[in-house]
Amino acid sequence: MKVMKFGGTSVGSANSILNLKKIVENEKDSVIVVVSALGGITDKLIKTSQMAVSGDSAYNTEFQEIVSRHHNLIYDIIPEGKVRDTLMQEVSRLLNELHNIYQGLALINNLTPKSEATIVSYGERLSSRIVEALIKDAARIDARTFIKTETKHNKYILDSELTDKLIHKTFADNSARITIVPGFIASDKDSGEITNLGRGGSDYTAAILAAALKADILEIWTDVDGFMTADPKVINNAYTIKHLSYVEATELCNFGAKVVYPPTIYPVFKANIPIAIKNTFNPEGEGTIISSESTSEGRLIKGISSINDTSLLTVQGLGMVGVVGVNHRIFRALADADISVFLVAQASSENSTSLGLRHVDTSKACEALNAEFAKEISMGLMEEVTAVSDLSTVAIVGENMRMNAGIIGKLFHTLGRNGISVTACAQGGQETNISFVVKSKLLRKTLNVIHDSFFLSEYKVLNLFICGTGTVGGSLIEQISSQRQQLMSEHGLKLNVVGIANSRHAIFDREGLDLINYRTALNESPDCDIERMHKEILKMNIFNPVFVDCTANADVAALYADLLEHNISVVAANKIAASSDYATYNRLKHIARRRNIKFLFETNVGAGLPIINTINDLINSGDKILKIEAVLSGTLNFIFNMLSEEVSMSRTVRLAQEKGYSEPDPRIDLSGKDVIRKLVILAREAGYTIEQSDVEANLFIPDELFDGTLENFWEKLPELDADFENKRKQLEAENKHWRFIAKFQDNKGSVSLCKVDRHHPFYNLEGSNNIVLLTTERYKEYPMLIKGYGAGASVTAAGVFADIMRIANI
Repeated sequence: MKVMKFGGTSVGSANSILNLKKIVENEKDSVIVVVSALGGITDKLIKTSQMAVSGDSAYNTEFQEIVSRHHNLIYDIIPEGKVRDTLMQEVSRLLNELHNIYQGLALINNLTPKSEATIVSYGERLSSRIVEALIKDAARIDARTFIKTETKHNKYILDSELTDKLIHKTFADNSARITIVPGFIASDKDSGEITNLGRGGSDYTAAILAAALKADILEIWTDVDGFMTADPKVINNAYTIKHLSYVEATELCNFGAKVVYPPTIYPVFKANIPIAIKNTFNPEGEGTIISSESTSEGRLIKGISSINDTSLLTVQGLGMVGVVGVNHRIFRALADADISVFLVAQASSENSTSLGLRHVDTSKACEALNAEFAKEISMGLMEEVTAVSDLSTVAIVGENMRMNAGIIGKLFHTLGRNGISVTACAQGGQETNISFVVKSKLLRKTLNVIHDSFFLSEYKVLNLFICGTGTVGGSLIEQISSQRQQLMSEHGLKLNVVGIANSRHAIFDREGLDLINYRTALNESPDCDIERMHKEILKMNIFNPVFVDCTANADVAALYADLLEHNISVVAANKIAASSDYATYNRLKHIARRRNIKFLFETNVGAGLPIINTINDLINSGDKILKIEAVLSGTLNFIFNMLSEEVSMSRTVRLAQEKGYSEPDPRIDLSGKDVIRKLVILAREAGYTIEQSDVEANLFIPDELFDGTLENFWEKLPELDADFENKRKQLEAENKHWRFIAKFQDNKGSVSLCKVDRHHPFYNLEGSNNIVLLTTERYKEYPMLIKGYGAGASVTAAGVFADIMRIANI
């Protein structure tokens, strides 16, 4: 025999209740079917009663909606005939009774607990009659005849012993294969007056019956596939938990998982009866099984649950230290005020105790505690009790956390890296639940980052904001788009681009943007400046965020500090920040370290070449950089490699611009400023304090060509061709090549056009390649050489992509 409980959504519409009929009638063995009121009816019953008591005549309109809801459902599911006529008569009788009660309330303007209990009972009394008429050969037994309660502290408490006896007596002679029972409702053991088991009590009714009658299983049919790893409204890739222990299910229920009413679990746990959570709208789904066994399913934690409505009270004072009975007084005062506490955190010094409770109880709790400790507060031994609101409580649950070292460490590391501060924390000695309090505005981010970090998610997720859609940014987006599926399938990594901005527009979507049609979406979006983009990024407050700067914009670089302070990692192709004044560079590095996030700019030097990363590895492993020699301008190397008798100086500069090697204004490259920036960045990463102004610049273009407009530059540049050709011929006769070399040694930096012979490592550098020679204490006799493509949108984008992957692999 099994007990099946169907919730409000399962009886709330014609389609759902017909699914119920099919599910129940397919059962071969005897079943007890417990039903809730039609979805939303209990709330409507309460609302209508409150309107009637307040003298609002519109209660009649609300009541008529209740009538129509039930009548319409009957006409939709019960064929015309005797069964429908009989049912309509019975339902109309009950609705007339209810209407009379509402009229009485409107007259006396008073709603007693007794009247309210009677009113809300009509929901299940009506729905159970409809289900009985719908299902073939079903018989109905009123739960009020065997579910008995007593009143304690103004609450209805189950009389378990009497209820158990009455269930056995009631069902001893029950021969029906299908028995319909209204859930939730009960009666007082002495007076027989209508009572109930509290909101969600239909689950409890079913569990009481299953335990008393030693059912094989308790099935709870609802509108979800079972317990989820987290709230699917917040976590898109939350999935169904196949198996939970009674302890795990209880913990999740007590912390906001609304799949099962918390008291439901104890009766079946005691009788060792498994619970199956099933979906009325997906009967073939596996659902969740709850039993005495605990399975790992390959995870240390089973699920994440949360309570959004949290206030935190703190009782504190040095006068508490060493005083016996303080906590007894705290909880006695709260119990007398009928206030429930769901989280307790106490310092080992005994000078403070923090209590988590619902916001609705906050004011009453403060009054009760301040009254209890009034004497101590007046003497200065304790502080007045105050509350902090706008908080949420999060719990991670799993029996496999027990005796597994490092769970809390990983939890707090993950939260800290995402800028989430914990206000209070508690863990029981059984190690099945770690609960902590955060600001409500951070709840969504908290749930996402924990779900991702503890591998409950199918993928690890990085949420990217990409600023700049030019050659580098556009190429990066193409690379991410083409690699996404492979990264997900082979590495379990999902790169979710949640923001894209160019110089005039920006688009945002926390669920992820379409990387194929993003340019159209950008062009159709409203104008967006840098300040608005900045605000939108912070407003999204998303987990595992990375800001990717593919611009050369100083205003964008100026955002880095604030982004890092908000725990947003930064990947920059933009050289401005890392090469600006040393104080700014050092501050950005310091913020990233303090926040335990990343500020990466590998492509600032050498495009996709692993130069900065190599220097970092050398320094971090204890080596010291003694000298840096490098050709760091792919543009200039291209120019001097192309220079020949047939191709003049002015023509090579034009070719560099046409091929995209140089900036749109090639004077930026020819001035050596770009090389100076790169040398400064390398020297700083090598551990030296240096400014751009400290680098000696020996240029090969006259200063006057850098003045005036770009058009004037192009007009005057050919005047240098003859001189360069003469020098080139002399160079060729000496069998040497020109290289624009950056050098740092003995705390001094310089950039200059140098001649190198065929024995020099830089001699055979081709095209737009870059080369770096690192002389270190370990690599002194044979310096380390790094060489390869140093310019181009695709290789630079690939280097940016590599930095993103470094963040993903933290």
